[in-house]
Amino acid sequence: MKRIVFLDYLRVFACFLVMVVHASENFYGAAGSTDIAGPQSFLVSEADRFWVSLYDGFSRMSVPLFIIVSAYLLVPMKEEQTMWQFYRRRFLKVLPPFFIFMILYSTLPLLWGQIDGATSLRDLSRIFLNYPTLAGHLWFMYPLLSLYLFIPMISPWLRKATAKEERFFILLFALSTCMPYINRWLGEVWGQCFWNEYHLLWYFSGYLGYLVMAHYIRVHLDWSRKKRLGVGVALWIIGAAWTIYSFYVQAVPGIVHSTPVLEIGWAMCTINCVITTAGAFLVFSCIEQEKAPRLVTEMSKLSYGVYLMHIFWLGLWVNVFKDALDWPTVTAIPGIALSTFICCYLTTKIISFVPGSKWIIG
Repeated sequence: MKRIVFLDYLRVFACFLVMVVHASENFYGAAGSTDIAGPQSFLVSEADRFWVSLYDGFSRMSVPLFIIVSAYLLVPMKEEQTMWQFYRRRFLKVLPPFFIFMILYSTLPLLWGQIDGATSLRDLSRIFLNYPTLAGHLWFMYPLLSLYLFIPMISPWLRKATAKEERFFILLFALSTCMPYINRWLGEVWGQCFWNEYHLLWYFSGYLGYLVMAHYIRVHLDWSRKKRLGVGVALWIIGAAWTIYSFYVQAVPGIVHSTPVLEIGWAMCTINCVITTAGAFLVFSCIEQEKAPRLVTEMSKLSYGVYLMHIFWLGLWVNVFKDALDWPTVTAIPGIALSTFICCYLTTKIISFVPGSKWIIG
């Protein structure tokens, strides 16, 4: 199968943005040993407020971009393929590395004292229920797997849906992504109450909307390259500015904040993230190279392994740049992210030479 060049660039870009997000979280809400934001956040200075807002806010499109890349390639499912053939192919690719790294995150930190034996045993006993204590980034795997489960169900509709019908679905999805703001300002709406979370737009909400959006762009959007670039840049700027500002306006230094409240505009299924993601995807779709540089292609192929292991490396570089060297936030965040990304790529590349490495890094 011929590689789609712009998707390779996009996958590498999105993977790096994940590192930026988690590097930034160490400057406002790192929960001690996890290097991932905890339930409460605290910013030390105005510099932290500005640079965390900028770096982290800009990077919040990372997860939606991964979803769109996967959907662009997989949706709709091939007609000659059965549901069970699709599941077997997808789950054999992603589940073995996923479970291997859950075991690693539950055990390896014992070696350097990041967790104790009781935590390790508890994490191992819950592997089939949820991700380990030190692997908060693996939350992404569950919505991804749920989309894989749903693709055989939605594929028949997508094969015959008109552009207008898909636009209607995307419109309802976009409205659903306004719900966090509506709830903040207007309270419970459209059937929400303490005993019912399934509001009017529930079944059009979540990451499924990105899946339909990817199909719509691939099949129905026939814009010229110039129009894609112009609209994409505009959407990217508007969405990123909104996302950055939503955090900055609330993140007053010296005050303990509730992280979910502070990050209201950073949830992946908010309207501003949808706008940013759509814009970035349109811009990258303008890449018309016949073949990407070998390094980009290799990084793209290894991006799953890079994502799975990056928290192992992230903590090291946080200690170097934030603690030992005490770099200012403006340089520490990209320094942590870039160093983590490079180390993960090199580690994954070395593992790729081991026979059967696909079961470890995908």
